[in-house]
Amino acid sequence: MTRRYITDEISIQLPTTMAAKGCYDVKNNREVMEAILWKLGTGAPWRDVPAEFCPWQTAFNRFNRWAEKNYGLIFLDLRGEIDSEWVFVDGSDIRAHQHGSEARIGKERAIGRSRGGSTTKIHMACDAHGNPIDFEITGGEVHDSKAAPQIIQKVKGAKNFIADKGYDSEAIREKAGTEKMNPVIPRKANSKKANPEFDSHLYKVRHLIENLFARLKHFRGIATRFEKLARNFKAVVFIGCTIIWLRIGR
Repeated sequence: MTRRYITDEISIQLPTTMAAKGCYDVKNNREVMEAILWKLGTGAPWRDVPAEFCPWQTAFNRFNRWAEKNYGLIFLDLRGEIDSEWVFVDGSDIRAHQHGSEARIGKERAIGRSRGGSTTKIHMACDAHGNPIDFEITGGEVHDSKAAPQIIQKVKGAKNFIADKGYDSEAIREKAGTEKMNPVIPRKANSKKANPEFDSHLYKVRHLIENLFARLKHFRGIATRFEKLARNFKAVVFIGCTIIWLRIGR
């Protein structure tokens, strides 16, 4: 018996949300979602999706169509109440498999060259409980600070914006301040500037964002990037974040 992810309780909730976000409702939607989750968890090729779920072509075609516009909306609808008193931000590099890094002319790929080779970077924000709020993906060569303005826009309204030294810039501090967030960011070792906003005790809780990345990378389809298109890999990360919010067992 192939491992399954979706409980009866989730199977009741999921179709309603999917239909509301533009996914047409057909009888085998649950089986297709199980196939997609199996692929995400194992990192196996689409052709290896167990036939007991559905034909692999069905799983891939449905995933590809939904990835274009639906998974982000589904995640935003299914995530629970966000505790935004503390918001933690960080980036993590994802190695792109050679099959995922093949060129697709005219399509956004979000793959860049870094010291680790062909990589993608996930720029993630999580709340005070370590649950994902939202994210951006870029090529692996993009510095964390470059994606900070987009992340700040996604978490505006938070009380504390907590990040590591990679986010130490006056522009980021000012942007966070503009959104009424207290920037809890340590200064770089060679900095001579004061840092009155820094709370060392609060900064110690920053392991929550590291824990979130560790949980996401339990899914082999996230730990290594196999998807060729940026939107498809972004869909994979949205699915992983949704599973974390729904507490679907691994």
